[in-house]
Amino acid sequence: LAVSAVMDKNDAILSDSLNHASIIDGCRLSKAKIIPYGHNDMEDLRQKAKEATESGQYNKVMVITDGVFSMDGDIAKLPEIVEIAEEFDLITYVDDAHGSGVLGKGAGTVKHFGLQDKIDFQMGTLSKAIGVVGGYVAGKQELVDWLKVRSRPFLFSTSLSPADVTAATKAIDLLIESTELYDKMWENGNYLKEGLKGLGFNIGESETPITPCIIGDEKTTQQLSKRLNEEGVYAKAIVFPTVPRGTGRVRNMPTAAHTKEMLDDAIKIYEKVGKEMDVI
Repeated sequence: LAVSAVMDKNDAILSDSLNHASIIDGCRLSKAKIIPYGHNDMEDLRQKAKEATESGQYNKVMVITDGVFSMDGDIAKLPEIVEIAEEFDLITYVDDAHGSGVLGKGAGTVKHFGLQDKIDFQMGTLSKAIGVVGGYVAGKQELVDWLKVRSRPFLFSTSLSPADVTAATKAIDLLIESTELYDKMWENGNYLKEGLKGLGFNIGESETPITPCIIGDEKTTQQLSKRLNEEGVYAKAIVFPTVPRGTGRVRNMPTAAHTKEMLDDAIKIYEKVGKEMDVI
């Protein structure tokens, strides 16, 4: 909701077509003109940025993207986005809810690309890799000061409890002090990917531990999720309208807490249910 504190009806937002629903809602609340560009399509972004800035219609133009896309597990092309933003004087906003703790040795997608001095807004959650609740917006001091007095959700909400703050701080300390959990998560993610891919599941273009098994048909996807759960694997079905129609998938997110034995069991169950349902 930091978007609505900076952008208004006289502005435009260039938004990746596969951005998370929360980004879309934040853009809508700002009342700015939303201009979608093709997913990770830098030529389309460049063209849309050129048209928006040269039209003279808008006071400000922002480009907003997920750092890691939650349904496919692929990564935004931040170096190219920054290059286009500098060319057309765009505000840059990265929602790193699925990249914090996952990329950049835990520091996120922006740090992964070494672009922390080039991104205006970096937003993240404390409820996923950090394992607590809440979120953050990072940026230059002037931006932080502006948000404190202009962001209505910040002004009129209740702060995190001391227990939540302490837990989040400790989790961040653990990320900073050691890459052990980070390394284990990636090891587990790659292991599960190889196992599912080896069975014949379509895991799409994932570049992170987020591992979708793309089935296609919505009903089949939901039935697969149900059968997996019955056999001991909890993996939610993601179907339209969360993802485009006909691209239903069961999404997996291995963590550092999983053991190799757990992953082996999960892969065996995927094989059993996949063959039973004739999806592999």
